[in-house]
Amino acid sequence: MRICVIFNPAARGERARNFRQHLDQIGAECALKQTAAAGGARPLAAEAIREGFDTIVAAGGDGTLNEVLNGMGDVADGFERARLGVLPLGTVNVFAKELGMPVALKPAWQVLRAGKERVIDLPVVEWFAAGKAERRFFAQLAGTGLDARAIELANWELKKKLGPLAYVWAGVLAISGKPSRVIATHGAQSETGELVLVGNGKYYGGKFRIHPSADLSDGWLHVSVFPKANWLTLVRCAGMFLAGFELPAGVAKSFRAKNFTITSDATTPLEVEGENIGHLPATFSIQPKKLRVVTP
Repeated sequence: MRICVIFNPAARGERARNFRQHLDQIGAECALKQTAAAGGARPLAAEAIREGFDTIVAAGGDGTLNEVLNGMGDVADGFERARLGVLPLGTVNVFAKELGMPVALKPAWQVLRAGKERVIDLPVVEWFAAGKAERRFFAQLAGTGLDARAIELANWELKKKLGPLAYVWAGVLAISGKPSRVIATHGAQSETGELVLVGNGKYYGGKFRIHPSADLSDGWLHVSVFPKANWLTLVRCAGMFLAGFELPAGVAKSFRAKNFTITSDATTPLEVEGENIGHLPATFSIQPKKLRVVTP
């Protein structure tokens, strides 16, 4: 097993500092590649596969994870040639939680060294930017409407002070703006709302089980459409979010699909893995049993 760990040397936070303190120890057992700028993990992941590494580890949060995942997808047969691992160093680390990865560095590294593998589904979203077709793979979640607006407002300083609560507070700020009307269409059916959350797994925001019946290997995308994303919705959901419970009954309309589209009559941002990537309209699909991941 040849492991390559990709990390941001300037990443902030206690977990990132702890990781850097153990670089010599970890580096003795793998190759290390460090990013130089935002987006830098993607080409490094592609480079690592071309160099023959069979395990590509994203050391960071869900944003770093998504860059590494898409770098693997940039290589022909990249997902067949290598598998994905994660060292959870970010604020929320939703995908790591879904996999059951330990939060502490040493036990997480032991999991990666053991190399136990699971094959999961691989979602993909496609949209247009400046007249050009774009595509992005994601492992765990995507969203649009209030969700993407809140991500714009949840800056690093806010996340440093509040941790996962930063997204709740950013949601409060986002509600003050004009809501977007978004339409999720699957087959002959459509659902309209102000917030749409798309999941490959159960979790959103680290603790909140938006899609309790979802499984990373079930072959379906799970979608929740919130007709209203207002103060009442936030009040009903915030406590559930913090407690790690499921969505209150009736707060959202849910469906599952292998492909569907989301449109809007306004300029509406789109996010994957907690990072805004573009704007609607967008088409979602899923590639069953496509991605190999290292799990406990």
